Amino acid sequence: MMKKTVHIFIALIFTLIFVPISISWGQYIPNAPFKPQYSVAPDFTLKDIQGKTFRLSAQRGKPVLIFFGTTWCPGCRAEIPAYKKVHEIYSSRGLVVIYINIMEPAKKVARFVQANSLLYRTLLDEDGSVGNAYNVVGVPMIILVDKNGYLIKVGHSSSEMPLDKVLPPKKMAVRSGGSDDR
Repeated sequence: MMKKTVHIFIALIFTLIFVPISISWGQYIPNAPFKPQYSVAPDFTLKDIQGKTFRLSAQRGKPVLIFFGTTWCPGCRAEIPAYKKVHEIYSSRGLVVIYINIMEPAKKVARFVQANSLLYRTLLDEDGSVGNAYNVVGVPMIILVDKNGYLIKVGHSSSEMPLDKVLPPKKMAVRSGGSDDR
């Protein structure tokens, strides 16, 4: 009986001392409104296949979807139809859609763009410096940058991108001349 009382007493002391200490260490606040921390997208300036300059920071105020790829990459080629669809649907809502080709000659990239009827802007990262700044270790790599220049999502498919999160909602068509059911 004495042993049982000692064990209960020790368990009670342990609970009264260690539970409050462990709770205070974590400073856990249930349902606290924490915001995710996003990194600023590295700024860059590249030429497109027409020789025009593109600067990421000049796009502030608009979300940007960046597709890093190459002409020889099977995964990049497989992503082209989906990326075209994203351009078709979302560019009218303010999304800037760009393709950055990494370390290939401009003429080869221009032929690739023409052969695949790419309508979005194609930039040339001839020395790979922009790819390095974004830690591109494999292609395709797709990055979503919000209108304030923050990296929102990095992935390997445009279907992974939360585009509705960074774009204004679609405007609903307003009907006129309908009956009022009040």
